[in-house]
Amino acid sequence: MYIQDDGIRLLAKLERPEGKEKCPLVIILHGFTGHMEEEHLTALSAALNRAGFATLRADLYGHGGSGGTFRNHTLHKWLGNTMTLIDYARGLDFVTGLYLCGHSQGGLTAILGGAMKQEVLRGIIALAPACMIPELARNGGLLGTAFDPKHVPEEMTVWESHVLGGNYVRVARTIHVEDAVDRFAGPVLVVQGDADDPALVRSAKEAAARYRDCRLVLIPGGTHCFGESLDQMTGAVLDWIMEREG
Repeated sequence: MYIQDDGIRLLAKLERPEGKEKCPLVIILHGFTGHMEEEHLTALSAALNRAGFATLRADLYGHGGSGGTFRNHTLHKWLGNTMTLIDYARGLDFVTGLYLCGHSQGGLTAILGGAMKQEVLRGIIALAPACMIPELARNGGLLGTAFDPKHVPEEMTVWESHVLGGNYVRVARTIHVEDAVDRFAGPVLVVQGDADDPALVRSAKEAAARYRDCRLVLIPGGTHCFGESLDQMTGAVLDWIMEREG
């Protein structure tokens, strides 16, 4: 199905648990260069469905089967998408409560969007959140590409082959993750593999420590997309969310 967001079609998939007329719903966001059908996201969605939760996954602006171009995507556009997804989910008559979950850049988006919509969320789940992106953008180094932070190029190639517009950097550098963390008073789960990039591990730990009510789960040997640790990642999410839903 598609969900409209200000003229952009977002490809989305809504999945419900069998035999439940009403249940909570978890919105799941993918990461930079990702899409909603990645194994770590489908595994989490399936585990949540089996546990009695509905899930809503979507391809965000410029990714997967949704509208927009990768080059022109920014965190602001992803945040707009996220608020649209939350509003859509709130309008579903079977939903008893909402959680917002994201991986990597989607985890950062969940942290930022959760602060914007905290009054309608029961909690945030951040999987390997890329909280360091705004600081890297301010300092002139992003995804393996260095640039002059005083003269942002109109276009840059990151990760060797992905062309990204300069507006991505201009938007990212205005964002302060600490402000979003400080505004959110609800419960938060951060799941991070300790074999991930050290900058990601460090920024995840810092965000988790700053939240008022946060559980940090470090998975030994876990990589960025959790690879061989999918069971540990989904188990950590289920343990945390079931404690809140009983």
